[in-house]
Amino acid sequence: MKKFLSILLALVMIISLSAVTVFGEAESKAEDPKEDKEAEETEVEKVPDWDGTKAEYHIGVVTGTVSQSEDDLRGAEELIRRYGNADDGGMIKHLTYPDNFSSEMETTIAQIKGLADDPMMKAIVVNQSVPGTAAAFKDIRAAHPDIILLSGCSQEDPRTISPVADIVVDADNINRGYLIIKCAKELGCETFVHISFPRHMGIELLSLRRAIMKQACEDLGLKFVDETAPDPTSDVGQAGAQMFILEHMDDWVKKYGDKTAFFCTNDAHTEPLLQKVAELGAYFIEADLPSPLMGYPGAFGIDLKDQAGDWPAILKKVEEAVDEAGGSGRMGTWAYSLGFTTTAGLGEYAKQCIEGKMKLGNTEDVLEAYQVYTPGVKWNGSLFVNQVDGKEIPNYLLVYQDTYVFGKGYMHMTDLEVPEKYRHIKNEPVDESTEETKGE
Repeated sequence: MKKFLSILLALVMIISLSAVTVFGEAESKAEDPKEDKEAEETEVEKVPDWDGTKAEYHIGVVTGTVSQSEDDLRGAEELIRRYGNADDGGMIKHLTYPDNFSSEMETTIAQIKGLADDPMMKAIVVNQSVPGTAAAFKDIRAAHPDIILLSGCSQEDPRTISPVADIVVDADNINRGYLIIKCAKELGCETFVHISFPRHMGIELLSLRRAIMKQACEDLGLKFVDETAPDPTSDVGQAGAQMFILEHMDDWVKKYGDKTAFFCTNDAHTEPLLQKVAELGAYFIEADLPSPLMGYPGAFGIDLKDQAGDWPAILKKVEEAVDEAGGSGRMGTWAYSLGFTTTAGLGEYAKQCIEGKMKLGNTEDVLEAYQVYTPGVKWNGSLFVNQVDGKEIPNYLLVYQDTYVFGKGYMHMTDLEVPEKYRHIKNEPVDESTEETKGE
């Protein structure tokens, strides 16, 4: 009996020890961000290419060029892949506006209006909606009231573009103004540097986001700093604007410290900024228009030809390059490109509305169309609040997805409730003489 009880006691102890060990391993795995990151990776089912069936109508899509807004253009290419090029009998008619659209506004207006001359044209999507889009939409609306007009990432005043478009979709720069700072705080940053130039600060949503970022820094205990860089559409061009960032980043990091998160409002500035952030040990939460393709391939020499269209594979390869460059845990993005998804998603939404499967003006349907191109990723959306009267603009939808930090995974920003106060912060002029907010 004693021998039996001794064996029984030993077995109980072994089982108890095993249970503790197994529980400990499970708990450890649950807390490992790498495990959490891998669990959220999603396989994307490849949609077949257009089968050559002649389209019954056309959708016009206008984007920037590869040099100014590559992701927007890639979204148009995805629509063409799925639904065919109108020149070959398919559905999508794609045009690009000039790189120097600020000084060639009449060309932009003429290009957009020219699409409406096609008798088969049923919808026009412009992403990004650069200055001149509202004027073109107004003229099209007067001559062809049946054509659906959709605007993505508008650079025009909300009160100018919303009356002439059926739907306007933009990055949720209200909530992101807070969440980008919140993420920087969670990563241990002490300073936030906002890099822009007067033309962009003349765009209401961009300047409003800056005001929210400044307030969020004050609330969360970070120092907020403004820095100015050349406009790539000015005489210095894209090359000059990028060289400016390369030449100034060493001084900025030396001045503000490596616990600084840098943010720029322009796509062309992003590539050199990423390159120097990785090299100098600073932080980059996400781009103005976030995407794994926004700046990262050029900054780190990443060849993504074999991963084209496969966003999880793109994210993985970019992550490997960021890790190799020493940026792991300090640099982030969205898993799916906003520019790509807005072009493709609005094109999809137009198609579904034309065919009666979605309702024009229904924001829930817009998010569903976005989801077609971003399986496995959650989108949040809210309506823009008019700064003048404090009321929501019913056809102006702001969207965002979770921040993904390379080497850490998703930061669960979409799970947070942004304080209501940030929806009602007012724009303020950038005072370049104020020492606390202006870098030398």
